[in-house]
Amino acid sequence: MVISIKNKKEIKLMRTGGKISARVLNILGKAARPGITSRDLDILAEKTIRKLGGEPAFKGHGGYPASTCISINDTIVHGIPSDGVIKNGDLVGIDVGVKYKDFYTDTAATFPVGEVTKEANRLLKITKKSLEKAIKAIKPGKYLGDIQSLIQKTIEKEGFGVIKSLSGHGVGRNLQEEPSIPNFGKEKTGPVLKEGMTLAIEPMVSAGEWQTKTLDDGWTVKIADGSLSAHFEHTILVTKNGAEILTQ
Repeated sequence: MVISIKNKKEIKLMRTGGKISARVLNILGKAARPGITSRDLDILAEKTIRKLGGEPAFKGHGGYPASTCISINDTIVHGIPSDGVIKNGDLVGIDVGVKYKDFYTDTAATFPVGEVTKEANRLLKITKKSLEKAIKAIKPGKYLGDIQSLIQKTIEKEGFGVIKSLSGHGVGRNLQEEPSIPNFGKEKTGPVLKEGMTLAIEPMVSAGEWQTKTLDDGWTVKIADGSLSAHFEHTILVTKNGAEILTQ
């Protein structure tokens, strides 16, 4: 396994692309209100990405038909934007990828629309917390397994399910690079983190069981038992002092 190390010029480009990704995600999160469709959000995303000088990284990647992945309630990832209307009480996961001058960044968050249940809010809180704890623990010399184990323990301690069929990944020169980063693992295993690595850390969590199913469209991944789900993601840079979040 070869994990690419980015140089100063490449990191600078990723910082710019990451700021575009973060701004677009923030705009879409505010726009996700009852009555809007996920297709409306996707159109807004593409317009904004291009206006800010980037390109939608997902559009056409592996044949994917849209600029964003918008995953609602029991859809955990890769929801294809459609004319279905977003409703009060929905959890709307929005995944944004940006290509800026041949370098990629990737970010996601799940937004509560209107009034959601206490359990839904707790799911969002714990999923986000697991990402934040993972990022704080990153530094050169740590094993990737240490980070994966921390995510898993944070989630499972609260009774939620860690999705085991999906993973985070390296990112930068390509949208998906080595290494694969599952949200579960054992301490002191896997690659050792080094300064200059750029990684997409993305806890994907179910309020119920962890098993998933992929729909006939070949993209949409749902929680098999129909439970609510949440997804948060940042692209980070491993620095000599820890982790720098590029998508904020």
